[in-house]
Amino acid sequence: MPLPFVKMHAHGDDFVIIDRRGQDDPITAQVARRLGNRHTGIGFNQLAVVLDCEDAAARIRFWNADGTPLQTCGSATRGVADRLMHEAGTDSVVLRTDRGLLTCVRVSGQRVSVDMGAPSLDWSAVPLAEAMDTRLLPIDGHPAACSMGNPHCTYFVDDIVAIDVAAVGPTLEVHPLFPARTNVHFVQVLDRNHIRLRIWERGGGVPQGSGSCCCAAVVNGIRRGLLDDTVAVQCDGGTVTVQWDGQDGVILTGRVEPIMQGSAYVL
Repeated sequence: MPLPFVKMHAHGDDFVIIDRRGQDDPITAQVARRLGNRHTGIGFNQLAVVLDCEDAAARIRFWNADGTPLQTCGSATRGVADRLMHEAGTDSVVLRTDRGLLTCVRVSGQRVSVDMGAPSLDWSAVPLAEAMDTRLLPIDGHPAACSMGNPHCTYFVDDIVAIDVAAVGPTLEVHPLFPARTNVHFVQVLDRNHIRLRIWERGGGVPQGSGSCCCAAVVNGIRRGLLDDTVAVQCDGGTVTVQWDGQDGVILTGRVEPIMQGSAYVL
């Protein structure tokens, strides 16, 4: 069965969109894993399946390349929003994800902004294995944790170049403190409005960027008193802007661009 798709990226964070509005959803863990393979499939960090929705322009289901589902993806949400805004001729759209209703707007320079919702800061919502202060975890390096719909663990380091993310990330992802595994970030604070970020992504390896990881890294930096409320986040693939007032939703803004379109086959 042919499945039309569009592949896009947000500063190198690549994702595939499959629009199934008005149709059935054929994506299973096995299909997502096959499509996500960079040698025998399309290849992506995340897959976004666009479905019908009664109270929003569309509902989005997300998959990692390893076939595991996830609740949120800031890059792919903005990519879907970009396409649906072009389709409708509007500068705003509301999308439903497992995080709830997310409002997206177009801003200057081919940038799209999304309110990712308020972060979850309690230990049970991350989730962690036991009760503790999520601003300072009792493990080596004393990272901070939060959830943006998926779990995040943020280390603040003096020299990000000295961190071998691919070597240490897999072990930290499955640390016993994180029963649902975790995304892992390494942050070097350049000033109160600018950080350098490298990522080990749960179920995905080392990406060029990640929207939800950028959001969580800034949230944790603000909670630790290291950052102001508007921060430029420099990832391997480029820079996005994250804003958080300490209470309400986290606003993620950056460019999204199409790469290719075609048809994949589900046998």
